[in-house]
Amino acid sequence: MSLKSVIVNPKAQHTATVFFLHGLGDTGFGWQPVGEMLSPKLPHVKWVFPHAPQRPVTLNGGMMMPAWYDIKELLAGVNEDEAGLLDTAKKVHEMIRAEIDSGIPADRIILGGFSQGAASTIVAGLTSDVKLAGLVVLSGYAPLSHKIGQLKKNVNDATPIFAAHGMLDQVVKYEWGQMSAGALKHRFNLNLEFKTYHDMGHSTDPQELVDLAEFIKKTLP
Repeated sequence: MSLKSVIVNPKAQHTATVFFLHGLGDTGFGWQPVGEMLSPKLPHVKWVFPHAPQRPVTLNGGMMMPAWYDIKELLAGVNEDEAGLLDTAKKVHEMIRAEIDSGIPADRIILGGFSQGAASTIVAGLTSDVKLAGLVVLSGYAPLSHKIGQLKKNVNDATPIFAAHGMLDQVVKYEWGQMSAGALKHRFNLNLEFKTYHDMGHSTDPQELVDLAEFIKKTLP
């Protein structure tokens, strides 16, 4: 089943699209205000905020909630929901393909996400068959580290990646995000920039959004 989304339409002629995946338990509506806030600075960009399907999350006692994949442990690389991650990647690829079919070239599309959405972005971005304009990884980490080398395609090796993390993050620890970004950059020689926000927790802040807008403006002029 295809993903439903909330859309922030461009204020000028539509020449580029940003897909952004929310975090665990959230919906696309949680990030819609960011799209609306940045839209005047990026009037040619359409923002698409998909809603994750409802699924039971093991870490939360099997409670049903919006989730891109199940979380069974809070330890890096332990007991990961590979099937859920790959299913989400497939759905994201379908959304991107539909956008390309509507007339927006792949190199005018950015894929990004926050937390669980950022982890999903890494998997979907690195396994994509099409070269995207950029990837955005906010407060995230790289899942499937044991297998991503087998799964990844080479088409996005040079694609710019904006990765950012708050040092006060108590959910996805800063060190985990930093190590993930470093491993991706050095293991696969990816075009990744990692930015640190010293006073930020598991959220976003005004400076990160300024930097995000600059990245998008540079990547999708």
